[in-house]
Amino acid sequence: MTITGSVTILMFALAPYIWFIVTGVVMVVGLHLLAYLRGYQIAHHRSLFAILLAALVGLTAFVWVPWLTHSTLGYVATVFDWVALTGAAIATFVVALIVLHPLSYLISDRHTD
Repeated sequence: MTITGSVTILMFALAPYIWFIVTGVVMVVGLHLLAYLRGYQIAHHRSLFAILLAALVGLTAFVWVPWLTHSTLGYVATVFDWVALTGAAIATFVVALIVLHPLSYLISDRHTD
């Protein structure tokens, strides 16, 4: 199968969910824009709570990703299965951190309005 064939199949698979994806991206960009306008800088804001909560969400991916694919953790047997599951957990951690880090800045009282 060619790369364009794979992309075509992927686009048809994502088509029913495109509005959810676009809405989520707009919300995350809006959150980051609002935090940036209030003085948020990713390198200067430290939030241990956001990092630990994102790590916890990432670790829960080891449970719900097999469930989401109608599988169980017992069927994760090969090295490739574990690599794919670990990649999904890391991606979940990154997405959770992208959302929680600026949100923790906006909720905290350390910035001035």
